Formats: sequence, structure tokens, C-alpha cells
Amino acid sequence: QVQLVESGGGLVETGGSLRLSCAASISVFRLRPMGWYRQAPGKQRDFVATILSGGTTNYADPVKGRFTISRDNAKNTVYLQMNDLRPEDTAVYYCNCIPPVRDYWGQGTQVTVSS
Repeated sequence: QVQLVESGGGLVETGGSLRLSCAASISVFRLRPMGWYRQAPGKQRDFVATILSGGTTNYADPVKGRFTISRDNAKNTVYLQMNDLRPEDTAVYYCNCIPPVRDYWGQGTQVTVSS
């Protein structure tokens, strides 16, 4: 059974930083584009960042210059370094393939940024 497990969320003040991790249960993910998504209360789930197997990255406009996505294919893990966090970044953060696979959605990790 394929699993994606997110971790690293928490409560931080405005301007703070967090590093999220997403561990995949099988090695096939090292060959696939992977992404981070987030869902704020009462809103739809939105794309945040993506990284191709070779390392090319892309970001949603609200996080450009503040977030950095990376991956360690040997560890089947994708990371999201989040700096200069703002209250509007408060959401549950998920990882998944690009495009996302419905059955791969995990529990996510909560990020809360206090003002």
C-alpha cells in the first residue's frame, strides 16, 4: 500500500520558519514529479510547489521567494522549507504526485502562523 506521510508542521509566529517532510513508502516516487499542496479552513486545496525528479522546481505566486521545495531520492523524501511565514500560510499541508493521485492523499501536517 502506497503511503505519503507528512510531518514537521507546528505553531510559529509571523516571520518564523518551518521545514516540512514527506516520506513515501515506495521508491517509485523518486521518478515522479512531486508537489506540496495546502488547504486553509473553508477553502479548497491549492498547489504550493512542485519538483521534478531531476530537481526542477516551480512555485505558486504567494510563496515565491519564501518557500523552497527539495527532494532526496535516496530517502524517498520531499521537503518544503518555509521561511518568512505569514498568517495567510496557515493551512494543512499535504504532499502528493503531480498531478495528484486521489488515493495517495495522507493526513497532512498542520501549519499555524500567529500574527
